[in-house]
Amino acid sequence: NIKAPRVVCKHLIMPTLAVERDVLFESIGHTYTEEEFDELCFEFGVELDEVTSEREEALKSSTVKLSKDVIAALSETVIYKIDMPANRYDLLCIEGFSRALKIFLGEFDAPKYEVVSVPEADMEVMTVKPSTAQIRPFVVCAIMRDVKFTEQRYKSFIDLQDQLHRNMCRNRTLVAIGTHDMDAVKGPFTYDARAGEDIEFVPLTHSSTGESFTGKSLLEHYETAIACKHLKPYVPIIKDSPVYPVVLDSEETVMSMPPIINGCKSKITLDTTNVFIECTATDLTKANIVLDTVVSMFSEYAAKPFTVEPVKVNFINEAGDVTKSYVTPQMYTRNECADVDFVNSIIGIDISGEKMVELCNKIQLGPACLINVDGKAKLQVTVPPTRSDILHPVDIAEDVGIAYGFNNIVKKVPTTATVGAEQPLAALGDLLREEIARAGYIEVLSHGLCSIRDNFTALRRNISAAVSLSNPANVEYQVVRTTLLPGLLKTLQHNKSASFTSGFKLFEVSDVVLPDDEHVVAQTIVGAKNVRKVCAVYAGPTSGFEIIHGLVDRIMTLTEVAPEAEYIKNSSKGQEEKYRIAKEGWYYTIRELENEGSHPHAGTYFPGRAAEVLLTKPGCERVSIGTFGILHPEVLGNFDIQYPSSALELDLETLL
Repeated sequence: NIKAPRVVCKHLIMPTLAVERDVLFESIGHTYTEEEFDELCFEFGVELDEVTSEREEALKSSTVKLSKDVIAALSETVIYKIDMPANRYDLLCIEGFSRALKIFLGEFDAPKYEVVSVPEADMEVMTVKPSTAQIRPFVVCAIMRDVKFTEQRYKSFIDLQDQLHRNMCRNRTLVAIGTHDMDAVKGPFTYDARAGEDIEFVPLTHSSTGESFTGKSLLEHYETAIACKHLKPYVPIIKDSPVYPVVLDSEETVMSMPPIINGCKSKITLDTTNVFIECTATDLTKANIVLDTVVSMFSEYAAKPFTVEPVKVNFINEAGDVTKSYVTPQMYTRNECADVDFVNSIIGIDISGEKMVELCNKIQLGPACLINVDGKAKLQVTVPPTRSDILHPVDIAEDVGIAYGFNNIVKKVPTTATVGAEQPLAALGDLLREEIARAGYIEVLSHGLCSIRDNFTALRRNISAAVSLSNPANVEYQVVRTTLLPGLLKTLQHNKSASFTSGFKLFEVSDVVLPDDEHVVAQTIVGAKNVRKVCAVYAGPTSGFEIIHGLVDRIMTLTEVAPEAEYIKNSSKGQEEKYRIAKEGWYYTIRELENEGSHPHAGTYFPGRAAEVLLTKPGCERVSIGTFGILHPEVLGNFDIQYPSSALELDLETLL
């Protein structure tokens, strides 16, 4: 088995809302059969994934085995599991989903959210200390007054926070939500970052025992305690930091140590009426979206529905002077536009702008109106704070399509008849993969991003222009590769334990990205272009130069390019050339890479043991399409490769 270099892949799982059927139907105000509700979900753009119950889930589980008595005690209440779009954070609780369905059905008007006016002197304040810049620099807050919790509402309140933590908050790495009983604490509040030994409180997990922990000992406890295993994944987020974030009230009571756990004193119960919400974050934009989502979902239970009290956030310096401040929550509404013709063309319908205005009310994008811009009719919609997913006219078109009804779109035969076929470049790549594999090489698929060191310095090449990432996740993902060679060399590096006695052969056919200010795509100069290349490496007891050289000749033979007459003279099989099948006027030869100044890639190879491949096409001048040779000992050392190696890299597009 070949070991590939370790690549960390992050992906999003479609969020699923699990809700009791009867509770959902009561909230909607309608009762449906399973088939009717499944059809309603389809029309709304979500999917009823599963119909189950607690008992059925326990019986199906292959990991958790329960006794018959415990299973018998589990509820048989029907639970609907509904798959939600990953960008619709407003649908991750029963409040948001049922409200959206009622608006979609025309039985409820979209609410207007209000941030109540509070005199600045009476407004609660959150003071942010400068030490927080080391770990989680942002915080946003809000207060919901006179909220009435029931057991169902409280459960939904907690579930929404869990859903947001798993999805938009990226498991609390970007944002962590803290909710507190406002009457149990006293403002003004402070957001600070302190050494773990300087933080001491009773965490929410130990409210029954009243056991107190320091911040450092609490993290150590959560790493090992079975009862707290659900918190263990969050410990590494701050464990190695010299300071831990902490939210305190005016009496220095620890309200939370984000992103880990809240304090016991501010615990929310069914008797809580005033809720203080704080979201600490590394991303201020996402923090505001998360706060607006929580507030918009549960402010409907306030004495005056859909209202929220703001909190002023002050950032201070070491001297205690306010350097920056803002008021949250924002609860912004904004206007976005899309061409009426564009919306019709994307969906495949032909309706008037006036009809689109009506449809916008079903999808919480009202009030909408038509405006004229440069003689074109545009649909202007009002985006509420719950719809952070509306970013582009395509998003508006998608929602208009949902409101119109996908089943109402008339099927049409396309006006043009086309036949699909593989692109010539892709076909060439597939054929070469088969042939190179038959020659004993193992195909590798390496990562498209790499470090500047691997792409340039480690190959003994000058650092040149490349497509770079403005905010790379780590040093391994700084630039888009301009050569395939680092991926193959790192694969060799990760396979030291494999046998090299008979030689180790690897190859890759894939794209690199090169800067390009000339080619135009969709009337826009992109500034870069993809180039398909083939790269191969041989490592073994000997350098294998002749093996790599043979692969070069094999590739040129397969692409029907004949060697030049001077090149044939060096071969003992010159008589065989009269039987070669070749494209007329296509010839190739090789030329030694004499020194590092003669070619930008010459430094990668051992002096005097490398060459470039030159191609001549009909009506074109001779051009270099790649290089091959014995890799320089410094290059092998930079990638910790212990055997002499040879490599080749050719541009495939020039062979078409």
